[in-house]
Amino acid sequence: MSAKIMIVDDEEDITLVFKMGLEEYGFEVDTFNDPFDALSKFKPRYYNLLLLDIKTPKLNGFELYDKLIQIDPQLKVLFITAFEADYHTLHEHYPLLPKDPFVRKPIEIDDLVSRINHELR
Repeated sequence: MSAKIMIVDDEEDITLVFKMGLEEYGFEVDTFNDPFDALSKFKPRYYNLLLLDIKTPKLNGFELYDKLIQIDPQLKVLFITAFEADYHTLHEHYPLLPKDPFVRKPIEIDDLVSRINHELR
């Protein structure tokens, strides 16, 4: 059974490239460009991993994650960003996150697959 991944990024080209690349590696991928759309279609215990852009309009990646873990507390997540992040503050708020929960754009698909496989172990 292949892993199911939800990608939320307001940039359609990013979601398209990630979806196509990950599907070539056998992942099942659902993409959303609107975080509220992702939230409304989210199914508990369906996704193995979320890839959430931090900077999305209306509802940022952290706010979306807060809402999704209320529905499914076992969720694994990686946050997509082009910026550096404050790990200390993030881990104070989300102690169960991986040590480095960030995927930095731009990223090669091979590197993204490696990160995803590492988190799913």
